[in-house]
Amino acid sequence: MASKHVLWCGLAACLPLAAAAGTADYHLDPVHTRVLFAVSHAGFSHALGTLSGSTGALVFDPDDWSTAKLSVSIPLTRLDMGDAKWNDAVGARNLLDVAEHPVATFVSTRITPKDPQHATVCGTLTLRGLGQDVCLDVTFNQLKHHPMPPFRRTAGFSATAKLSRKAFGMDAWPTVIGDEVELRIEAEAVRGGLEDNAPQSQAEPPDQAPGSTPPIEPSEPSEPTQPTEPTTEPGKTP
Repeated sequence: MASKHVLWCGLAACLPLAAAAGTADYHLDPVHTRVLFAVSHAGFSHALGTLSGSTGALVFDPDDWSTAKLSVSIPLTRLDMGDAKWNDAVGARNLLDVAEHPVATFVSTRITPKDPQHATVCGTLTLRGLGQDVCLDVTFNQLKHHPMPPFRRTAGFSATAKLSRKAFGMDAWPTVIGDEVELRIEAEAVRGGLEDNAPQSQAEPPDQAPGSTPPIEPSEPSEPTQPTEPTTEPGKTP
């Protein structure tokens, strides 16, 4: 009986460790993380712009959203409106003021899980030196080894949000530029540092059984050999 009690206590002591094992550190992949924003252009259409190159850190456990933490830096110098003059206009002092405030940041402050794939992530967005509370509706897409070398363990997310540009001191051109800005974010985060993402054998990617033979790529057919022209006419002896 005593041995069973000792065994039970040992298992109970391991439970907190098992629960914490799912939490891991990730860093945003700046190549595959992008912010798209849309704002009314005089009511005729919605002007679209993108911001790429975001960097940051994520602490995440797919089984427990409540432990997640997110910190992101968005380089406003990577603004792309699809036109050089429009880039200059949106980045000017009366709007984004990129010269004085080249980086925007977002730091999570609270997270409300909805289900295993969805959560509301709220935090402080600092833009043009002003911090405002912004909430993101986040979808967790998947977490697995990337199918391309070096097969890093990668988490993928999609998010949407809305904010007021006036809340960040951007009230210029009110009859031309709408106040509500819609955000769409696509992000990929790679687990840990380089030591956690050591390249695996390219002959055996994560989805391939160990020791199995990788499929052989079919070789391109060689060009048919051109027939050799006869050196003499048929029936004649040289």
